[in-house]
Amino acid sequence: MTEIRCVITGKVQGVRFRDYVQVSAGELGLTGYVRNQSDGSVLVLAQGEPDTLKALVEYLHEGSSLAKVEAVVVDWGTASVTYDDFSLLH
Repeated sequence: MTEIRCVITGKVQGVRFRDYVQVSAGELGLTGYVRNQSDGSVLVLAQGEPDTLKALVEYLHEGSSLAKVEAVVVDWGTASVTYDDFSLLH
């Protein structure tokens, strides 16, 4: 299974960005998680088909209505651990 690890920077904490990612990933049928990082960025780990993961990356660039996304860094790989759903981690 294909996996992406994304780090999103900008105004992405405190603006419902994680909720936005969780809903978007759920609609796309992806698994994984989203969580805030201590440096103010947001980490997304998502698993699924490559075309569907590309669609999620487009959503990440858009961001929630209050977010201001400056950059999305995406690392592609193969899943070593698989997830059953898409979780919002604290």
